[in-house]
Amino acid sequence: MLLKLLFRNAFRHKLRAGLTICGICVAILAFGLLRTVVSAWYAGVDASSSTRLVTRNAISLIFPLPLSYKDKIRGVEGVKIVSLGNWFGGIYIEEKNFFANFAVDSKTYLDLYPEFVIPPDQKLSFLKERKGCVVGSKLANRFGWKLGDTIVLRGTIFPGKWEFILRAIYKGRDKTIDESQFFFHWDYLNETMKKILPRRADQVGFYMIGMSSPDIAASTSKSVDSLFKNSFAETLTETEKAFQTSFIALSQTILTVIQLVSLVVIVIILAVVANTMAMSVRERMNEYAVFKTLGFGGFYLSILILGESLLITAIGCAIGIIATFPAADAFARAVGDFFPIFNISLRTLYLDMLAALIVGVVAAIFPIWRAISVPIASGLGRAG
Repeated sequence: MLLKLLFRNAFRHKLRAGLTICGICVAILAFGLLRTVVSAWYAGVDASSSTRLVTRNAISLIFPLPLSYKDKIRGVEGVKIVSLGNWFGGIYIEEKNFFANFAVDSKTYLDLYPEFVIPPDQKLSFLKERKGCVVGSKLANRFGWKLGDTIVLRGTIFPGKWEFILRAIYKGRDKTIDESQFFFHWDYLNETMKKILPRRADQVGFYMIGMSSPDIAASTSKSVDSLFKNSFAETLTETEKAFQTSFIALSQTILTVIQLVSLVVIVIILAVVANTMAMSVRERMNEYAVFKTLGFGGFYLSILILGESLLITAIGCAIGIIATFPAADAFARAVGDFFPIFNISLRTLYLDMLAALIVGVVAAIFPIWRAISVPIASGLGRAG
């Protein structure tokens, strides 16, 4: 009976209720997309493993480390596996075809990243092929690559044209894994450098360290860095999450602005719903006065007004959430591979619902106070 009354009250003025719901829907849609953009920015951080460390040059990532560090790092207590790699920075055909590409110590790298799922036969084929490469399924679909295709990248950091043969295509273990990466054998890069640019051979961009337990991350990092203290190439070792976060920090201002805009959207929703509820209560003040004369107290009136506010915001929120999914797909296609991972998370959906709940409650506070505090005589005097 109460729910039926709430529906009738909410849609007594259908046009106003419809416009309010549309406003909430658009606001929730905008809020959800903005939060998804923020989540996409932090996707690499969220996907980081707690049992992996990254060791780089203490000065900057652009300065290399000697290959000889690998065996020394492997001897540190708690270290299970050590891999290495270089950011390659190759360009496919033209600059706009950007994607992450690395030269890695293939066997240890794949062992260290089990979230890259590769069919066993493809993995074996890749490990046997000197010029072999592995690409993510999303990247392969983007360029129409198939197993056995020859891919040529133009080197920027490492000069020349580099030829690779696609031997494996990986898929992410779950939807949080970036499927737009490209990696190949570090040995191929190093052997070529020995021929064309010997001074740049046997140099590593970073080391990836697999630990036996995440609890020893701090002590292991300290032990690794102490090995190379006061050397010509000192190291900085940090968790994979901290390493990824350091890149996010470069665009922190943009993220802050996006988060502020998302809060402004909530304020806009609040203003829209509060205005609707204020108008509704003002028009129905005589009805509330009649309820009071019949013995219905402030609690019952509060339930009516709060229920109406929550019903309107819930309908708008539900439609907004449903609309967010096709809108996010369209946005992801529009920005291309700028965001390798662009998924609407459960956290974003929960934030949408929490925002709608807060708006529904706050927007009803003043109308509730107004309906309860107005004397019966004054309320009845508004009739007609």
